[in-house]
Amino acid sequence: MSQPLPAGSLSGKTALVTGSSRGIGADTARYLAQAGADVVINFRNKAPRAEKLATELREFGVRVLVVGADLTDHASVAEMFAEVEREFGRLDILVLNASGGMESGMAADYALSLNRDAQVGALETALPLLATGGRVVFVTSHQAHFIRTTPTMPEYEPVALSKRAGEDALRERIPALNERGVGFVVVSGDMIEGTITATLLERANPGAISSRRESAGRLYNVSEFAAEVAAAAVDPIPADNTRLVGDTGSFAGE
Repeated sequence: MSQPLPAGSLSGKTALVTGSSRGIGADTARYLAQAGADVVINFRNKAPRAEKLATELREFGVRVLVVGADLTDHASVAEMFAEVEREFGRLDILVLNASGGMESGMAADYALSLNRDAQVGALETALPLLATGGRVVFVTSHQAHFIRTTPTMPEYEPVALSKRAGEDALRERIPALNERGVGFVVVSGDMIEGTITATLLERANPGAISSRRESAGRLYNVSEFAAEVAAAAVDPIPADNTRLVGDTGSFAGE
């Protein structure tokens, strides 16, 4: 299990974490700031929460920029990265954490739009800012990463398929990223205790979390998993560009 990054180890670096006003994204931003990185907090509709986090992170002596942006809106994303360029001039770490698809009242294609198209759009828009030696981290779940070989709960399947589609689309860009000296890592985790997704799954399928916990032996909590995501931004890149967090014994290989 990863420990927090050493203080000062990211001094002079700039990191943007999508969907970072709460949950895994917020804790990832917190770990990066503790290590000395200037941080961009991205949110869609949780401005007060994002500003509160920013106030906390500035106590580490780092610069923090709060930018609201809907990742499914290209103009919104373009303006976000324009703000990053004006404020910092560059980007060293891009953590693609924001995802969704289980929310009620969304269009039928929302999961694919957010979990595939928006991820690719964010990367492509950020690319001119990504410095040599930079790192892109895509956050996903085992239920999505292994969806081709291991079925998941019906309630989660559309999200899992869309997140795997997003992972595949991003992986296709690894050669181009390598040419620019930018690394890419997929961080895949088992169900995470305390996340919105876990709550929604439990609501749709009572007992799902306890059942998975029993099968896996233990589940990571939000803070523990966020530490792994932050570590993926600096650790050596695995040969298959994949960092698996938590039990994988119930999942068949790809």
